[in-house]
Amino acid sequence: MKLLKFAAIDVGSNAVRLLINNIIDDKEKPYFQKASLVRLPIRLGADVFKNGKISDTNIQRLTDTMQAYRLLMETHGVTDYRAFATSAMREAENGKKVVRHIKQKTGVELQIIDGMLEAELLFATKVTKQLDASKSYLYVDVGGGSTEFTLFSDGKSTASRSFKIGTIRLLNNQVSDKKWNNLKDWLSGIKPKKKELIIIGTGGNINKISKIINGKKQPTISNRQLRDLYKELTTLNMEQRMRRYSMRPDRADVIVPAARIFTTVMAVTNAKELFVPKVGLSDGMIRWMYANNE
Repeated sequence: MKLLKFAAIDVGSNAVRLLINNIIDDKEKPYFQKASLVRLPIRLGADVFKNGKISDTNIQRLTDTMQAYRLLMETHGVTDYRAFATSAMREAENGKKVVRHIKQKTGVELQIIDGMLEAELLFATKVTKQLDASKSYLYVDVGGGSTEFTLFSDGKSTASRSFKIGTIRLLNNQVSDKKWNNLKDWLSGIKPKKKELIIIGTGGNINKISKIINGKKQPTISNRQLRDLYKELTTLNMEQRMRRYSMRPDRADVIVPAARIFTTVMAVTNAKELFVPKVGLSDGMIRWMYANNE
C-alpha cells in the first residue's frame, strides 16, 4: 500500500476549480479522500460566448489562478495532476494561444478536451455502481457553456451527447429554440420504453439545489420538488436569492438557468427522480488519473 496525492484543475465556462485528493493505493479497493477544493468564478464563458475569444483581463486572471494553483499543489506535495478546459476554451478563437501562455508563465500544462471525453470523465466517478442496475440512468452535467449527457442501461454506457446549452449561454440569451428542440428530440429518442429512467445530476448548481431542498439528507429530488423550487427562484431577484439561500453572486444568477435545464430534462423524459451524488468533472479526472497510473 502507498499514499498518492493527485490534483485536478477544471477550467470551466463559469469557474475554475482545483481538487486535491489523497489516495490510499490499494488496487482492490482504493480509498479517495478530499484534501482541498478551491473554486474561483472567472467566467471565461462571459467573454467567449459574446465575443468569440477570451479577454486580456480574463487571460491575466486565469494566469494568476494557475500560478496560485501550482503553488498550492507544490505546498500539498501533489505527485501528479491534470488540467482540463471545457466548453469556453474549446470555442475561444484564442484558446490555444492562452494554453501556450499559461504554460510559459506558470508551467501548468492545460489541455482543451472535447465534450465526449468530458462525459467519459464524469462516468469515471463510478456513481452508477451505487445504483440499481435494473434501471436506466441519464447522467446530466450542466456547465456554463454546454450540458453533457450519458445514458446508462444494464450498467453500461449506451449513448452520450454534448449540447451547447449552458447557464452562461442562457443568461446571455444565446440558446435558440432550435437548440432546445434538438435537445428535446434527442431526449425523446433515447428515453427507455420499459425501464424507469432516473436522472443523475452533477455540477455546482444542482448540488446547491439539492442542499436547498434536502439539506444534507437524502441525495434525491422529485420532479415536483424541482419544479416548485424553479418557479420560486424565478420570482426572486438576484439579491433575494443571495439572502434567502446564502448564495454567492456567481451562483445566484446561474442557478435559475441550471434549474430550467434540469426541469426540461425531467419533463421530456418523464423521469420522477433526480439523484445528486455531489461529484463533478474534477472527481472523474482524479479517478481517471488513478486508473491510468503506472
